[in-house]
Amino acid sequence: MRTRLSRFFAVALLLFFVVPAFAQLPQKLAQFSNVSGIQELKISDRMENPFKEKYVMFFEQPIDHSNPSKGTFKQRVIVAVADYDAPTVIITEGYGAAYGLNPRYREEVSKLFNTNMVLVEHRYFLESVPFMQDDTTITPETLDWSYMTAVNEAADLHNVNQTLRKVFNGKWIATGISKGGQTAMFYTAYYPQDLDVSVPYVGPVCKGVEDGRHEPFLAEYAGTPQDREILRNFQMEFLKRRATIKPMFEKLSLEQKLTYKIDMDAVYDYCVLEFPFAFWQWGMKTSTVPDPKSASDEQMFNFLVRVSGPDYFAEGGDSAPFFVQAAKELGYYGYDTKPFKGLLTIKDAEGYLNRLFVPQSQTFKFDKYLYKKLVKFLAKTDSKMMFIYGQFDPWSAVMPVAPVKNEELKKKGKGRETMKLYIEPNGSHRARISTLPDPMKEEAIATLKEWLEL
Repeated sequence: MRTRLSRFFAVALLLFFVVPAFAQLPQKLAQFSNVSGIQELKISDRMENPFKEKYVMFFEQPIDHSNPSKGTFKQRVIVAVADYDAPTVIITEGYGAAYGLNPRYREEVSKLFNTNMVLVEHRYFLESVPFMQDDTTITPETLDWSYMTAVNEAADLHNVNQTLRKVFNGKWIATGISKGGQTAMFYTAYYPQDLDVSVPYVGPVCKGVEDGRHEPFLAEYAGTPQDREILRNFQMEFLKRRATIKPMFEKLSLEQKLTYKIDMDAVYDYCVLEFPFAFWQWGMKTSTVPDPKSASDEQMFNFLVRVSGPDYFAEGGDSAPFFVQAAKELGYYGYDTKPFKGLLTIKDAEGYLNRLFVPQSQTFKFDKYLYKKLVKFLAKTDSKMMFIYGQFDPWSAVMPVAPVKNEELKKKGKGRETMKLYIEPNGSHRARISTLPDPMKEEAIATLKEWLEL
């Protein structure tokens, strides 16, 4: 979830355009006035089951689905055709979708079952920003964020579905990773009739802007007690070496032209506080952590930058839309500063998300409506949903389906066959069906096959 949208996405724009002689989709979409700018994309012939056709296009969407008079914007969508009668995977991206332009890209479920693929870029990211098409001077500092909501994002997906289901004849599967996993859940909750199956990966469901469940997860659960001690000792030593390591932060920031809303000492503090979260999120090994007793300042600095560098806290990143939505309705995580009393320059980290990440120096009040909506929906729905998580991923602290309760229901014979939860042992935010142990993986694939009636 902790995101650094890669700059290399822009390179993917060079991967256009090869037009198959049997292209059919443009003709099928010609009847729809809400679809425009269809361009053919290159297809990799090195894929096991290469798509027959692939296109990038734009769907016209209301800026505010509850008030169409606000105007419209163009949302980027990438569509790949395997077979018009096959199931269709709709990838509920939580960020930008430029990676889908890559000729070799194929989502996991689509690859498993050779389905069609519809990748929907999230509103407010990259090519899908409301107002941006008409006013190129708009920046994150001047953008109106009122319409960055789960209600609108779900309605965007619904509109795409309602158009393309007139073209594709099979079942529909919603899937996404991290924030995209959240989006898959929200879409399923608001429009369950659109979907036959949902597969959210590593999607958190937070109940507050600083949820409160991540800190004890990191302090008491992630890794072994020895692992947690290794990380804590590294953090402690890093803070003690502030005088000699901070100049390296200053030099790096100057070289990379990084600017911050806070002073360098505070940046230093936050990088250290972020360290265990990022470490476990990305599935690193404590055997790689430098030994504070013998490591040089440079070794300590290089390792921390590799795990939780200062660029994450810098201004002007591509993640502003995410942080705005996190502050408004998605929630986020907090930091426990108590173990480092006397070593930090900041008094505490409370309210850091609004203070450090939200553009325009705005402060959004968190609304729990989305958390309540999803919890209530998941408690009662008979929608077919499969959740994938990593055991030590900090975002698993806020998974929507508690594994203990799930197991208790199974023992009592009350477990719902329409809801499956798979947790990769020792896994991280990279957990997927393909990374599960073989028995879990085989069961998950067999369940999806049954749900899709394949």
